[in-house]
Amino acid sequence: MKVAIFFGSKSDVDVMKGAANALKEFNIEYKAYVLSAHRVPEKLTEVLNEVQEKGCEVIIAGAGLAAHLPGVIASQTTLPVIGVPIKGAVEGLDALFSIVQMPKSIPVATVGINNSYNAGMLAVQILSIKYPEIKEALNNFRTEMKRKFIEENGEGVEL
Repeated sequence: MKVAIFFGSKSDVDVMKGAANALKEFNIEYKAYVLSAHRVPEKLTEVLNEVQEKGCEVIIAGAGLAAHLPGVIASQTTLPVIGVPIKGAVEGLDALFSIVQMPKSIPVATVGINNSYNAGMLAVQILSIKYPEIKEALNNFRTEMKRKFIEENGEGVEL
């Protein structure tokens, strides 16, 4: 497993599927866990240690409201942690601010509210530094994305 996806509630599954979908596009092995930083902190630490022992290289963590999960995970590992703020109260701004305002020396990379797909893509980019086959697939993905965009929009659009 190269990537572990954590989120605090089963109600977050639909939002966090985007990260899994991005990883699937690149055939990157992942595993997802529902674990709360507040309700089961000991179990979170246990599973975090297990995924690190199994060779996990990047962690994606989604959280809403107080959104402590990404930061708690980052405090317990030196692996890159990508936070996904999940829309809840205040349209998700509370979660965004909580994740992005980490204390000095404990960073969490942060994507847009509910944008777990971009968290998955950032994990792909991080892994592409080490794995040539992922880098090649990512380059091909970007080339195809550009080709499709030009094909669909290159001649202008009718308004």
